[in-house]
Amino acid sequence: MAVDWTTYRAVLFDLDGVITPTAEVHMRAWATMFNEFLATREGQAPYTDADYFEHVDGKPRYDGVRDFLASRDIRLDDGRPDDPADQAAGSETVCGLGNRKNDAFGEVLRRDGVEAYPGSVRLLDQLRAAGMPMAIVSSSKNAPDVLAAAGVTDYFATVVHGGVATEKGLKGKPAPDMFEEAARELGVPDDSAVVVEDAINGVKAGAAGDFALVIGVDRGAGHEALTAAGADVVVTDLQELVQEGTA
Repeated sequence: MAVDWTTYRAVLFDLDGVITPTAEVHMRAWATMFNEFLATREGQAPYTDADYFEHVDGKPRYDGVRDFLASRDIRLDDGRPDDPADQAAGSETVCGLGNRKNDAFGEVLRRDGVEAYPGSVRLLDQLRAAGMPMAIVSSSKNAPDVLAAAGVTDYFATVVHGGVATEKGLKGKPAPDMFEEAARELGVPDDSAVVVEDAINGVKAGAAGDFALVIGVDRGAGHEALTAAGADVVVTDLQELVQEGTA
């Protein structure tokens, strides 16, 4: 897959599923939390990977909780971001469930660690050698910890994560706001920046903005679904975008 990187001025990467395989950790954490919750609700089928891709993937944490619950006709109070994660059954809130999922994710990350995808590192090496400014744009507030655990923090001039979005009042994906903020922090116009995403909502965010190119990475969402969401190019691994002889 040929991409002429010299025609662009910055690359804006999602993190989970693009640079690191932490999307799988997120998926397991979501499944654990939701299935424990659903077990307290009569008549509810188990949460599945299909639920993750349709309702949760790429969204800010509380939005993912809220949208999945809505798909099951379950209504909970939003609560507050500091709601405890260990609330008793029957007193849960959207924020409490989201915090419970975050605790599960943190536990797995601390126990198992994480390594970046080799193909992604090769592309990062190539782009850094060429002097390309790069940013991480992640809905997860855990992004700095994941980058540090994977040893790839130094590749990125800026990190726009869920905490930054909350602090600056940015809309989460599928709105383009977080990618636009990253381009602004890098000092480049949107129409000279490339967006790289594996989530359908992330691809939609890139397509909703005035970006030069949206690259979808198919880690399970599906080539057709990513294309339909607005990806200009779809690959299965970022190694496909490394130019021969450069990395």
